[in-house]
Formats: sequence, structure tokens, C-alpha cells
Amino acid sequence: MEIVYVYTKKREEFGRQCNFTDRTAESLVDIPVDESLKESFIERNPCEIAIQCAPEMSEHEINTERFETMSRGINHVEGGWPKDINPAEVEQTMRFRKKVEKDEVYIQAIQQLGSVMEHTIKQNNAVDIYEEYFDDIVEDGCAEPPSAKTINVFRDPNEHKRTAANISWYPDNAQKLAVAYSVLEFQRSAPGMSMDSYIWDVESPNKPDMTLKPISPLVCIEYNPKDPHCLVGGQYNGQLAFWDTRKGSQPIEVSAISNSHSDPLYKCIFLTSKTGTECFTTSTDGQVLWWDIRKMAEPTETLVLDITKKGKPTLGGISLEYEPTMPTKFMVGTEQGIVLSCNRKAKTPAERIVANFSGHYGPVYALQRNPFFPKNFLTVGDWTARIWSEDLRESSIMWTKFHKSYLTDGCWSPVRPAVFFTSRMDGCLDVWDYMFKQNDPTLSLQVCDDALNCLRIQDHGSLMACGSHSGNVTLLELSESLSQQQRNEKASVTQIFERETKREKILESRYREMKLKERAKSQQGEDKSGEDDEENAEELIEEADKNFWFTVEQEKIGIEKKEKEAEQ
Repeated sequence: MEIVYVYTKKREEFGRQCNFTDRTAESLVDIPVDESLKESFIERNPCEIAIQCAPEMSEHEINTERFETMSRGINHVEGGWPKDINPAEVEQTMRFRKKVEKDEVYIQAIQQLGSVMEHTIKQNNAVDIYEEYFDDIVEDGCAEPPSAKTINVFRDPNEHKRTAANISWYPDNAQKLAVAYSVLEFQRSAPGMSMDSYIWDVESPNKPDMTLKPISPLVCIEYNPKDPHCLVGGQYNGQLAFWDTRKGSQPIEVSAISNSHSDPLYKCIFLTSKTGTECFTTSTDGQVLWWDIRKMAEPTETLVLDITKKGKPTLGGISLEYEPTMPTKFMVGTEQGIVLSCNRKAKTPAERIVANFSGHYGPVYALQRNPFFPKNFLTVGDWTARIWSEDLRESSIMWTKFHKSYLTDGCWSPVRPAVFFTSRMDGCLDVWDYMFKQNDPTLSLQVCDDALNCLRIQDHGSLMACGSHSGNVTLLELSESLSQQQRNEKASVTQIFERETKREKILESRYREMKLKERAKSQQGEDKSGEDDEENAEELIEEADKNFWFTVEQEKIGIEKKEKEAEQ
């Protein structure tokens, strides 16, 4: 038997607060006693029942399925016109406007709205609610401690997780980033593993915005700074591929494999040119190739990384550096730990390699000039990050301490000249601020448990993307103290670099003087020892002769004693 009581309410009262009032008790239902049911029960006398005053609670765990969101667009067009009028026809719309303006109802409506509009305009002009009263006061960036928070994590959607090998930000704004996925350990690549790379929307981490389908896994990727729809990718087989995102996921053109690199293409950078279609690449096959993406059948120029000047590649390229303010100069970081400074417009191939800087015990994974001081550049390799000056080739002017884990990547802050970032194999991101301290990182952040493989900071300096060995790309937002330039920071960094450069020059000249003195002493010692050696040689021969005959006599005596003992 169901007990139902219907509460009725008018539609206009829906959503109103319920008003409860006191009233007398009322019997809704009276159920008579059924004696037949008594036989099914046993009477308990006495009956003990435990009662706990505290509310009873239970804990349950549940894992909900991920809800995938998708962006949809809608195009609003001009409307509100009668059906017999085409909005695209200017004459028809003009006639209809004139007709409406002559209507008396229209004039009355305008007059009524005019007084209301005039009142609101005067009210707005009286007080500016958006007025800034403290524009002249400069905020002190040091007040806030340096920090970074995770905004989103973009995961490789494939079953077999691959390494996030390289990241490139969308040039116009920080809404998109392209990630190259590949397995750099050849033995770990499983059959049937996906070769796709993705373009992600920053606000949509559940599904990639676009899929790039190369013929070989991408090792590096780079947006064209002049055309945000175009990007190039360096493939594991050494070929260079070019995409136009308006024309789909397949590459528009791929370089001929016979004219490409023979090793994985590790780095690609666009050059500043009138057409905006030129770029250059490097690989561990010991070559630097220049390309025009309009015609990728063969490279426009080739440079062999040879410091012995024998014409054969002796060094393998891992990283590149190009500064638009110095269009003829570029730098190459090699897997042997040497950084080469090159000039593209040199007359002969041997003269293209101007200088080399050696200071790392392993591959130079990152190489970048300081955006504010192009003469100083950052290198990351082995267990340290080093800052160099072009004026000094023997040693770096500043360097970090040796870390327990290997460093994998690094870059300068585009807005603060004293700040740079490094990533480590233990999953940590280190933020170095030389205005704060120089011996230890200002901020160490454990981004993930896997090794960090690459990092890339956005041009505005507030967003950082870190790619891991397991294919996760973590998007971090840096605090204002790390993304806004401090007062007199540029002048202070100039003094630091000049001081350290001067110190290293003094040490270098002192070291050269000591070497020259040691060489002069060794030459003098050789001249004197030549005369003494002739005299000492005769004495040594005489002593050796005496020692020889003495040992012979001792052995004779020993033999005679043994013979006498045998006769007895």
C-alpha cells in the first residue's frame, strides 16, 4: 500500500521559500491490526538496543571517468531584417531605414531612450570607476617570493608512451604549443608504435587541437615566427618536413632522403629573411644544412663540422643558436662537448668555423645567447650549466655547481636578463636568478617523477612548458618576481658579466705567464743536465762494473762452500 500526499502549488510560486505554519495533528492513513502476521514474529522480553548519539558515517571511494570537452564555434551574421529585404543589398537596406525613420513610433521611441542615455552618459562622466590612482608607483618585484604553479598537463594519448622530444610555442599568443614525440632509444621502440605528434590548445588538455602525421617520428619541431600556420619538423630518419596547419595533418613537402641528414635531425631554427621561408638544421652526422621550405629537394648550403680542416665531419651537432641581430653568425653545440662559433658569409669552408669553446664532458643539449647581452651565451651539458663570453675562449665566466643528476635542457628568460632555467634527469626544474644568489638555484620544483627531457618558455616570460621522458608536457605559470624585470636589473647584470669576464682574463693571462716560466725553466734545466750527464755516465759505468764483479765473487765463494760440504 502506497502512502501518497500531493502538494499543489501555482507555477508562479515555483522557487519561492517554503513558509511552514503550525496546525493540529491530522491522521492521513489508519492501517488496522492483522492478527495473522503475529505468528511470524517472536517476542523479545527484555529487549536491549544500543544507541549511539554520534551520527553514523561511511566512507566510499569512486573514480569517475574523464569528461572530454570540445570547443565549438558559431558564426553570427547580420539579422533582424524582413524576409523581402536582402542585407547584402545596400539600396534595399537604405530604403527600409528611411521608411522606419519616418515612422512616428520610431521617433517617440528614440526620444524616450535619448533621455535615459543622456542620464547614463553624464553619470559615467562624473566618476571614472576604472581610474588608476597609483600608475607612477613602481612595484618592487622582490616582495613576492619566486614560485611556479602547474596549470595543465598534456599527456601522450597513445598506449605506448613516447618521449616529448621538443616543444615550440605558437608565435602570435600563448594559446597553442606544438610537441614532437619520439622514442630516441632505438631498442625501446615497439612495433606498431605511433609516429604522430600533436598541437595542443593550452585550455584543452584532454584532446589535441591537431595531429601531425610525419613519415618518421619527429625529434624537433619549430613554428615559423612570420607565419603562425607554418611549422617544420626534424625527423628521426634525418629528413625535414614542412606543414601548413590550414591544409591538414599531412606534410606539404618533405626533403629528399638522399640530400638530408643521415642521423636524426636534432635542431631546426628559422632565419630572418625577406621571404621568411629559410631555416637551417643540424644533426649528429656532422653537418649543418640550410633550407628554403618553398623548394626542399636539396639544401641551399652545407657546412661540415670539422675543426681539423680535413674536410671530413669530426663533430656531431646537437643544438643550434641563431641571433636575428647578427644574421651572419650562428653557433653549434656538439655531442663532444664543444661549442663552435661560425660565420655563414666566410669565403672558404675552413674559415666558417671562427672559434670553439670546450668545457663540457658530454653533449651540449642547450645553447642560447642572452636576449639582452648577445655576447654572453648559456650552455647546458653533463652536470653543469655554463655562461660564456665571446671574448674568452679558454673557459666560461660563470657556471653552476655539479648536480647529482644529469642536465637535459636549459634556456634564458626572455624578460629578465639575470634568470635562466635548467631541467634535470630526476624530474626537477631549477630556476637560477643571479640577482638573488649565484651558488644555488633560487627555486627548485619537482615537476614529475620521470626525467625532464626538454623545456620551452613563452615569449612573454610567464608560461613554461616542460616535456618529460614519459610523454607528459607540464604547463607552469611563473610568479611575477620571475616574469617581470626588476629595477636596475639590466645595469646590475652588465656589471656582473663585465666583472667575471675581467676576472677570467686576469686568470688566463696569469696562467699563460706561469706556463712560459715553466717552459723557460725546463729549457735551462735541459742545457745544464746535458753537461752533467756526460760526467755522471762514466761514474755510473764504473759503479755498475764494481757491483757486477762483486756479485760474481760472492757467487764463487758460495759454490766452493757447497762443494766442500758435499765432500765431507
